Formats: sequence, C-alpha cells, structure tokens
Amino acid sequence: MSESANGQAPEPGQGQAAQNGARRDGTARPGGVPAGGGPGSAPESGTPAGGNPAGSDPAGSPVSGIPAGNGSIPAGNGSGSAADPAALAPAKGNGRGSRYKWVALSNTTLGMLAATVNASIVIISLPAIFRGVKLNPLTAGNISYLLWMLMGYLVVSAVLVVTLGRLGDIYGRVRMYNAGFAIFALGALFLPFDPMTGPSGALWLIGFRVIQAFGGAMLMANAPAILTDAFPSNQRGTAMGINQVAGISGMFIGLILGGVLAAVDWRLVFIVSVPIGIIGTIWSYFSLKEIGIRTPAKIDWLGNVTFAIGLIALLTGITYGLQPYGGHSMGWTSPFVLSAIFGGVAMLVLFCFIETRVPSPMFDLHLMRIRAFAAGISATLLASIARGGLQFMLIIWLQGIWLPLHGYNFVDTPLWAGIFLLPLTAGFVFSGPVSGWLSDKHGARWFASGGLLVSAAAFAGLLFIPTDFSYGVFAVLIFIAGAGMGLFSAPNAAGIMNSVPARQRGAASGMLATFQNSGFVLSIGIFFTLMIAGLAATLPTTLTHGLAAQGVPLPIAAKIGGLPPVGSLFAAFLGYNPVHELLTPTGVLAHLPPSHVAVLTGKHFFPQLISGPFHHGLDIVFSMAIVLLIIAAGVSLLRGGRYVHEEDAVAQGAGAGQAALERTAR
Repeated sequence: MSESANGQAPEPGQGQAAQNGARRDGTARPGGVPAGGGPGSAPESGTPAGGNPAGSDPAGSPVSGIPAGNGSIPAGNGSGSAADPAALAPAKGNGRGSRYKWVALSNTTLGMLAATVNASIVIISLPAIFRGVKLNPLTAGNISYLLWMLMGYLVVSAVLVVTLGRLGDIYGRVRMYNAGFAIFALGALFLPFDPMTGPSGALWLIGFRVIQAFGGAMLMANAPAILTDAFPSNQRGTAMGINQVAGISGMFIGLILGGVLAAVDWRLVFIVSVPIGIIGTIWSYFSLKEIGIRTPAKIDWLGNVTFAIGLIALLTGITYGLQPYGGHSMGWTSPFVLSAIFGGVAMLVLFCFIETRVPSPMFDLHLMRIRAFAAGISATLLASIARGGLQFMLIIWLQGIWLPLHGYNFVDTPLWAGIFLLPLTAGFVFSGPVSGWLSDKHGARWFASGGLLVSAAAFAGLLFIPTDFSYGVFAVLIFIAGAGMGLFSAPNAAGIMNSVPARQRGAASGMLATFQNSGFVLSIGIFFTLMIAGLAATLPTTLTHGLAAQGVPLPIAAKIGGLPPVGSLFAAFLGYNPVHELLTPTGVLAHLPPSHVAVLTGKHFFPQLISGPFHHGLDIVFSMAIVLLIIAAGVSLLRGGRYVHEEDAVAQGAGAGQAALERTAR
C-alpha cells in the first residue's frame, strides 16, 4: 500500500527494506528485523514459531515476490538512520500463538480495568474519604486537597505514559508492564492504612495515589503495545475493542464501586485494589512473554524533563483555574495559573524542538507524518475532552437537581448517580467489541467517525429535555452517547497502533494514553468554566431572591448570591446540601422559623432554584461538546483507508525486490 494509494507518508528510511533484509542466521542486519519480518520469527529455512512462513505478512498470508527473510521493516529512530544490529532482539516464544494472544488480552484487560477504575473510584467516595480523615474539603484552605484527590491521579498518569511507553520500547514492554502492576499494588497497599487525620491524612492519600498512578501509567502505556505485538493485524480491532471497553468503562465502574464501598467503609475504596494488584502482578509475571521488538537506545533525558515539566505545569494551571481568585468566580486571572499555563505551553513547544534534533527521541515526531496516526491521535484528544465533560456534567445534573427532586437525600446522591449512569457504560460495552471486530474487516475510518457523530446526536438530544426529565428518555440518550463512544474508541485505537512501526509501539501507546488522560483533565477545566460562566449570568439574582423570599436578611442573601458558583457545584458534586453549606457559617438558620429552615435545607429548594440557570449552562456545555465531536469526526475521516504499517513495509519491500530482479535480468 503506497503513499499514492492511501496518502500515508512512508517512514524515513523505510525504502531500504529490500537492501537491509535479515541474515540467514536469524539476526538482524543494520536497518532490518529478525528473519521472517516480525516478532516471533525463526530463521528463513524453517517456519516461525508463530506459524507464519518466512516472508509472510503479519496475518500469515504469503507475500509473492519477496525472498524468504527479506522485506523486513527497517530499524532506526524514525529519522532515516540505521539502527544498531543488536537493537532489534529476536522475538522469543510463541509470538502469535492462538493461546498466548488471549492470555495477553485477558491480563492487559485486567490491568487497564484496574488502572482506570482507580482513576474514578474516589469521585463518588470523596465525601466518605474526607469524613474519614476529618477534613472539610469545601473550606477555602482545603480546596487544593479536594482538587488533587480528584485530579492528581489523572495528571500524573497523563504526564508519565509517553515516557513509560518509550522505556517499554527500549527495555521491554512486558517488563515495564509487570513492574507497573507491582507498583500499583504497592500504592494500593498503603492507601487504606492512613494513620493520620486532617491535612496530613489528606497528603498521605494524595502521595500514595501518585505512586499508584505511576504504576497505572506503566499499565496503560504498555498494554496496547503488548496486544499489538500479540495479535495479527486482522484481529487487533477486536482485541483493542475489548481492551478499550475495559479502560473507558472502568471510569464508570469506578463511580459505582466507589459509592457502594464507601457506604460501608471509606478504607474499602482502596483495599479493593490490593488483591487485584497482587494477583495481576503474579499472573503477568508468569504468563506474559517478551515477544515485541526492543530497540536499545539512550534515554532522552532532555525530552523527558521538558515534556514532564510542560505537561505538569499546563494541567496544574488548569486544575487551579477552577478555584475563585481575586473576587472572580474562577482563577483564570491568577498570576500563578497564567504562568503555569503559558509556561507549560512554552515547555511543550521546546520539547517538540528538542525531539526533532536528538538521535533517540522520547517520542518520534516523524510519526505525525503518518496520516492514520496523526488523524487518530488528534481525534482521540477531541473526543476525550467531549467525553470527560459529559461525565462530570451528568453527575452534577443528577446529584444537584434530578435525584433530590425525586426524593433522594443529598448524602445518597453520589451512589445513585453512578447507578443511574449505567446505560452510558452499557452502550459503550455493547458497541466497543462489535465495532472493533467490524473494523478488522472494513477499516477504522467510517466506524470511528460515525461513532463520534452518533455521540454528537445524543448530546443534541440532551439539549431538548427538561432539567427534571423523564428517566426513560434520559437513559436512551446516554446509552446512544456511550454506544457512539464505543463505536469510535476501539477502531480508532486499533488504527493508531496498526499505523506505527513495531519498534515504536510503546511510545505510540503512551501517546494515545496521554491524549486520553490529558483530554479528560482539559475537559474538566473547559466544561466547568463554561458551566460556571453560564451560571454566573443568572444564578446570583435567582439565589438572592430565593433566599430573601424565605426570610434570609437581604444583605446576607445578596452576599451568598454573589459567591462564586463553583462552591455550589462542588457541594452538589460531593453530596452535600449546597444551601445548608452556604447558610451554616452565617448563623442565620438559628434565627429563622423552623418551617423556613426546613424549606431552605430540604431536598427541593436548591434543585428548583438552580434548575433554570443550570439548564442555561448545560446548553453552553453540550453545544461545545457537539462542536468538538463534529470536528473530531472530520479529523478522523482524514485517516484514509485501512493502513497497517508492517503490511505497507512488506509491500514496498516487494516492489524493491521486483525492481532488483528486473535490473538483474537486463
């Protein structure tokens, strides 16, 4: 499949495949791979352990015109230079045996599920956790603890996955994956035994969540690459579908699991990860094999440092931008926030400059010349921003308005919000594996783009239902939204991983996870900002008049009405009664008639008060999400038809070999 046929830019140095074939002894020449053309190969005189004759394509079909052992993919750093002969280690064991690939799928699916469940398990359980450590997260000085408990795991994993994926390319993906499970289990082991309370107790939890995120990042960075090594190209969509379903549905499973466990004891929220981490560590150590291509290289320290500093600064700035500052409803005018965001962007620009000039870059920017990779990774970022915003807005919608209006106590709303969002997970679980299987046969392009448009249509439907909706209609719409995301995610991930050279699958897998996690953090900043902007236009007046009507003195009512809406949103998000939290510090509740106090702190006052302004904010948020999804669908269409890098390299090698034969015959 040539560039003219599919619009894919060949990797620099790729055209030398015919000259840089494999030696007959099975070792790699400079710029080549082991004999047989891929992981798990045997010398050309026999049949590879994976069952493919020498000179066959990854799916096992012979490629005519290629002498046995030739047509291999050149090694190198992506800039056209040849790799060291030892850079490509011959694969070990039964690389693509029928049994091993399913072992790899089941283990990596457990790893992805564990990593993503823990990213969201604290969202619903935060009230119980903070009560357990005796800390009020809504106090002005404690908001930072709340933000880092909520977003620290995602920020750390987003920053580390590319680096850890690249280290998997260098030292072995299975080795890094196994270490990730062990570190994940270690962090989980210390979390439930927090011996402190107050700010110290919160810092203990945040610190060990960071360690757990480090292990989770190692799992997320290397799992897709391990699957790509284990499965032939015509089955990767199915494998990625199951794996992606585990990863993204884990975010929603964590919501429910956290709520259920926190209702018993907050420490169970963390204890549940301990046996999973230990079992996963032992199982992966004894079952997974290092069959992928390894590319020994020096670590790109300068690239790693600039990328980490840049992304940490950018995501930290976005996180602290959610806090009020200087009389403003949010913190986007804070010098710290502005310095972090612009400084982070500048460091990421410097990172890109460095990566084009070092011999062994952390992330080879030449991969962005591959259209299938560039389009897929860009669509991933846009879709992740839209999906993350949807999740948080739906949670606040349910917890702050719909559930209290239907008789649920505020303290119980986090758990029930997770339960009522099950159709969203069900839609994803239903469509993910199916679309992955179909994309193996028909390519990723139409399934991925179509899925994004389906989700956009569901978002549009949510705009037209009232704040106090009929649950049946709501369930159908979020099921469709989840199904659309499932249609997109599995084919898109398979298309991305198919498009890159075998030796760079770890870095590509890490970049995929970085774009997903960074998009989620960005979405929180973007959608919270849009929602608060919508609320700020109408909520102060509505809240002031509503409080005054129930006997709250007008100066106090006006003062509370003028407070930043972010406090009310976080209170509803955490399962607190926002009006009770706002009025208690003023002492006014002790001087009002009991009937008025009952109304103000009841289940219906705040939801009825905020429903109009909140729906106005929802219109802004969901409209933005629809625009992002439509743009993402257009970007996804640019990926072109089905493209598999090793098949393209084999085809180019075949053409070069045929040209050499013709020259010899003259």
